[in-house]
Amino acid sequence: MAENKEVLLEVHDMVKTFGVTVALNHVDFVVKRGEIRGLIGENGSGKSTVSSIISGMQKPTAGTMTYKGEPWAPGSTLEAQGKGICMIVQEAGTIQGIPVADNIFLGHEKMFTTGLIVNHGKMVKEAQKLLDRLGIDIDASVRTERLSMQQCKLVEIAKGMYWDPEIFIVDETTTALSQSGRMLLYRLMHELRDNGKAVLFISHDLEELIEQCDAVTVLRDGKIIGSLDKEEFDPDLMKKMMVGREIKGDYYRSDYDGYSDEVVLKADCITTRHDLMCFDLELHKGEILGIGGLSECGMHTVGKALFGAEKILDGQVTVGSQKTVVKDPETAIRNSIGYTSKDRDRESVGLSGTIHENIASTGYHANRLFGPIISFRKEKEYVGREIRDLSLKCASPYHTVNTLSGGNKQKVVFGKWIGADSQILILDCPTRGIDIGVKAAMYQLIYKFKKEGRSILLISEELQELIGMSDRILIMKDGRIVHEAMRKDNPTENDMIEHMI
Repeated sequence: MAENKEVLLEVHDMVKTFGVTVALNHVDFVVKRGEIRGLIGENGSGKSTVSSIISGMQKPTAGTMTYKGEPWAPGSTLEAQGKGICMIVQEAGTIQGIPVADNIFLGHEKMFTTGLIVNHGKMVKEAQKLLDRLGIDIDASVRTERLSMQQCKLVEIAKGMYWDPEIFIVDETTTALSQSGRMLLYRLMHELRDNGKAVLFISHDLEELIEQCDAVTVLRDGKIIGSLDKEEFDPDLMKKMMVGREIKGDYYRSDYDGYSDEVVLKADCITTRHDLMCFDLELHKGEILGIGGLSECGMHTVGKALFGAEKILDGQVTVGSQKTVVKDPETAIRNSIGYTSKDRDRESVGLSGTIHENIASTGYHANRLFGPIISFRKEKEYVGREIRDLSLKCASPYHTVNTLSGGNKQKVVFGKWIGADSQILILDCPTRGIDIGVKAAMYQLIYKFKKEGRSILLISEELQELIGMSDRILIMKDGRIVHEAMRKDNPTENDMIEHMI
């Protein structure tokens, strides 16, 4: 049993923040000798962050680590390698323009140096010896730009294995490998495990995790949700732990009253710099259209592209019966489109601006006196109305937004688009980071918009939110729509998860 094995590494009360973003929130877990431990969770859950701290790529904001019974705080990946912790990173980890051998021994050239001269022939010979021993059919003298993606990843694996690691961290590596490459990696992982070493294995493939791992630890939103031993593995349980969000209480709409056939916003085969390739979507008048998926499925890019905030390389977004092309946010706003970003504090509000300034920022046309002149009386009434209608808690409309709670900041965001009478609202994670009471108010407001004939695109990482509020749900994976569900068919979380992962 894993609990009887020696603890090799312990992470205690680990915190990592990037500005206001909390990547790791008081994380505790252990890695034991003789085990392959899976780390699972959505993209952005903290898996790669904690792994990179363990391997010396970055430092924690707070918390401690113990390795082989001693305090562990590596200053670099080279230090970690020398002490027996190696990591294969998720992104490309080889450098183009230099030979395979140079990549394998990058930072360790002194091993082959006599005086000031590097014996490159000796380096290539040592690298080739390693590749042959591992069963990797690659010429160590070849420059890496001539290799395929899989071959480059195999070079990274060889680089890590050279140091006979005590802990081998494999971060989303199998996605770049063919079946033969995967089998090679699995073999090496099991050899390490069987020799009393440990493997930390990060993957989104649950079947792969179940087959290869002895235990799994689940992260969600930077927190440890729990750990399971081999005998406890269950795909449905793992999916629930990985993706599920708890929202206590029934705050959602309970009816199905349909929507118009009229298309008010359309994406016609749009391709963006990131995520989307010939993506199609139609939003109807009076519809709440939900979009869900794992964090990096492309759904957040959809919201930006429809609002004109993401450059479209091909295809077009059109709005209204006149099919006006949305080229930028200014065009979107002129055509009554509002947008709330998932990253509220950086993209939806001006934190250093006042409540008044933020809400009034989209009310130029409503508050004009004549020409370009703004009526201060109109503007004051305009802002005051939104503060009252949204029950926004503030001592004064002239207080800065950064003094507000998360829920009241979100009300400011809603206020500026409601005040501008936006008929199409693109809401990206509109209830993220706000309390249950404010969530209930937001849901009531969204449903009120629908009944008024407005159209809502609801992008959310909370499945219950999508199921509870949407007329129609689109599930995305790898930048594509892979499933559509109608409210009248009573979709379930399990239905959604099956298509997300």
